Amino acid sequence: MDDQLPAPPLDLGDLRAVAVLGRGAKGVVFLVRAPSSPEALALKAISRSSIEHKNTDSTSDDAYRRVWFERDVLLAVRHPLLPSLRGVVSTDKIVGFVIQRCSGGDLNSLRRRQTEQMFSDDVIRFYAAELVLALEYLHELGIVYRDLKPENVLIQENGHLMLIDFDLSTKLPARSQEHLKLSTTGEHPPPAATGKRRRFPRWFSCNAGVLLESADLPEDSASAGDESTSGSSASEKSNSFVGTEEYVAPEIIRGDGHDFAVDWWSLGILLYEMLYGRTPFRGQNRKETFYRILTMEPELTGEQTPLRDLIRRLLEKDPGRRISCDGVKRHEFFRGVDWDSVLRISRPPFIPAAVDWEEEGADGNSPIDVEKWVQEVFGNGNDNGNRTATSEVARERIPDGNREEGLIDPSKTDDFSVF
Repeated sequence: MDDQLPAPPLDLGDLRAVAVLGRGAKGVVFLVRAPSSPEALALKAISRSSIEHKNTDSTSDDAYRRVWFERDVLLAVRHPLLPSLRGVVSTDKIVGFVIQRCSGGDLNSLRRRQTEQMFSDDVIRFYAAELVLALEYLHELGIVYRDLKPENVLIQENGHLMLIDFDLSTKLPARSQEHLKLSTTGEHPPPAATGKRRRFPRWFSCNAGVLLESADLPEDSASAGDESTSGSSASEKSNSFVGTEEYVAPEIIRGDGHDFAVDWWSLGILLYEMLYGRTPFRGQNRKETFYRILTMEPELTGEQTPLRDLIRRLLEKDPGRRISCDGVKRHEFFRGVDWDSVLRISRPPFIPAAVDWEEEGADGNSPIDVEKWVQEVFGNGNDNGNRTATSEVARERIPDGNREEGLIDPSKTDDFSVF
């Protein structure tokens, strides 16, 4: 991730926080207004004290590296399904990223609003196709995402997805750049901005069963391909133990080292959850969940459709035999999908209702004190073990030999002002 533009600094005093959108293991996300921006923005604020105690706690050291790496990813990516960094905030008490806000909530909240808390095959096909494109782009940059789950998949105002949160991601040697279809220089157009605008295509179907706000029949698209499998070609692997327990790949649990294949495993878990309304290996506790991931096959009940076959191939426990990007895109489940037109679809299956975000969450129009809020949640770098609903399982202490290299410039580790 070289040749990045510097992150534009923002003054916290120029941002007006009007609502709390959520919190994670290390930060709080606020809905903010900026006088220079007419759009909704989200500020991910992280307690400085929780990541700067490097000399006494290797967990804090690792957290510091992850914050820096997430900043680098946000600076590097140029893709309509990934967030763009609008600026960074740095004070004595917090550091933070400002990105665009997604008004449609996350994929999990959308699924739960369905009558039976699951999606139709056609809606799954659309969202899966967008996730495949986002992962393909990240992998071409050498980035392993490592935390694919519904809570990290947001719905933009135009109905397209946005994959967020890169604090558990890592960098491996990039794959061949020959198939990088989306420019990293910002030249790729946003969805529905170039060429012929397309509505939710016929190959995704119209009877989506997902709170459709338009019953317009789409135009047709055509493409064909045969299904195949392909293993990862990464020459190096990571040994870090990270992820969210129900979505963690077997090779991470075994400690065998892992690469891009872990993201395709997590995609299989997510597709299973969209189809059945639950994850396939959840146990009574973490130990049982990990045992099930290592030993059990997913229960793919119902008619043996192409979607179920794709899930089975994604949930192959041997990463060398697991289907990956090329095989996924050529799989029967995506037959007829025109991959070049997916991002130009103007009417996805669900488009959020218009929201007056300037008034949203502004109780009495009193702005939120971001620093005070973050300090109350995280104290002096101690979150008291609190975690998000689906817990991160980052190992608290990673042996020095397993630390990932290249996450941060060592010359800057003692000065966070450059953030």
